[in-house]
Amino acid sequence: MASPPPFSVSTDSFASTHCIVPLTISKIFGPSVKLGKIEHTHLRKLTPLRRDQGFALKASKRSMGSPELTQQLNNNKLETLSRTEDGQDIFNDLKDRFLSFKNKYTENNDQFEKLAKAQAPKFMVIACGDSRVCPSTILGFQPGEAFMIRNVANLVPPFENGPTETNAALEFAVNTLLVENILVIGHSCCGGIRALMSMKDDENASSFIKSWVVVGKNARIKAEATASNLSFDEKCTHCEKESINISLSNLLTYPWIEEKVAKEKLSVHGGYYNFIDCSFEKWTLDYRGTKVEERGIIATKNKVFWS
Repeated sequence: MASPPPFSVSTDSFASTHCIVPLTISKIFGPSVKLGKIEHTHLRKLTPLRRDQGFALKASKRSMGSPELTQQLNNNKLETLSRTEDGQDIFNDLKDRFLSFKNKYTENNDQFEKLAKAQAPKFMVIACGDSRVCPSTILGFQPGEAFMIRNVANLVPPFENGPTETNAALEFAVNTLLVENILVIGHSCCGGIRALMSMKDDENASSFIKSWVVVGKNARIKAEATASNLSFDEKCTHCEKESINISLSNLLTYPWIEEKVAKEKLSVHGGYYNFIDCSFEKWTLDYRGTKVEERGIIATKNKVFWS
């Protein structure tokens, strides 16, 4: 059996989210990435990097310090900033995308007329709000196929925690839309999970983010126990996957979900999207093999890996 590729761990204190990246994969990102390190967004306020700024940054590195090209790119950046100051270019782009969608709408008018009358999605999807992991893009969901809720770190709170927008969406999807599948999708380099893993046991959750991600504290405990000898980034990867199973377990605390799962009218699935190597894992909760009273411990079946 071939040994897995070596890993490089980012230690840049200024990178907002660190992620483990196989060195063999880093080649595809070109010369602007060194030692397999990739910078990712985290859950804090940052000045957005516009498309033209990003291009200027990369191109200036390739130019090997050419003052003429650097000056030209700086001028282009200033021009772009002035053009987009009122947001016109940004929304013109969205307008073009909408008109492109409208062409598809008119081509499939019968389908959209049916959707205008009612929806009957087969899936309820719970995913992270991260801009890089849109389920419709990754899994190709079309209008009417999936009822979705996205939150920080794709967490499902237990029933006893009380009302949230997540369990309100669950209630509507399961009891009104009668979805047949609930799919919880986690992902690599998750800033919400990193925030969870960075919390101290006695820390007072003084922010909205920390007050929310503490829902996954049992996943953090398991990750720290099973990956105690690994780096912080590797522990975060373990926690990303473990938190999905915690959410699957929490789904069974809702009486109307457990009842349907027990009667095999509803299936509960976990998914993990790794956008570093563009792979996807899927597994299904095995209700018969799961001891519901043992919170956080589930049996799984039908595991698949797509790459």
